[in-house]
Amino acid sequence: MTRRYWNINLEEMMEAGVHFGHGTRKWNPRMSPYISAKCKGIHILNLTRTARFLSEACDLVFDASSRGKQFLIVGTKNKAADSVARAAIRARCHYVNKKWLGGMLTNWSTTETRLHKFRDLRMEQKAGRLTRLPKRDAAVLKRQLSHLQTYLGGIKYMTGLPDIVIIVDQQEEYTALRECITLGIPTICLIDTNCDPDLADISIPANDDAIASIRLILTKLVFAICEGRSSYIRNP
Repeated sequence: MTRRYWNINLEEMMEAGVHFGHGTRKWNPRMSPYISAKCKGIHILNLTRTARFLSEACDLVFDASSRGKQFLIVGTKNKAADSVARAAIRARCHYVNKKWLGGMLTNWSTTETRLHKFRDLRMEQKAGRLTRLPKRDAAVLKRQLSHLQTYLGGIKYMTGLPDIVIIVDQQEEYTALRECITLGIPTICLIDTNCDPDLADISIPANDDAIASIRLILTKLVFAICEGRSSYIRNP
């Protein structure tokens, strides 16, 4: 895998608060190699190591996207949801930002059935057929459509398992991470000081609570994905 320059700036990361970890009482000892100090009861992450792993992740997604691979970005907590959707849409990736439905990947056949139902209902709505149904029947189908849009809207164009999954907050998305591990899907995971750095293929030590921190990490990854896609389009 070729190493590239991704303009990862330590000062920019400090301004975004990437270096702030959790309280010193709420930590995973396996994160000690990624912690540089303690300050006012919280752990401070080593941004040099963060930059190194973020750069490795950017190299990975660039190479994958330049070969036409598909990505899924997962981040369902409120602070991450909007950033995840924006990043995924910009990079033409699939995403889950509301709730991870257990078995979404490991029970793909069920997910696929739900997606077919979702697409059918959307077509029915666009064609105006729902308005011609009895009010009660139409209301039931509209509720189903709204529910499917909330939970599957970000993966409505997904036709198979993703090649790489990017996870914001290991603790919050542990079920998604375990499903990826079970299926052997490579993962890139943003990890705070209370996480296990050994679970993902590439773990990026960073503040997973600050919106600015999440946005910065996703922006770098999305830029690398977009650059890779441009390369793929130029050299199919």
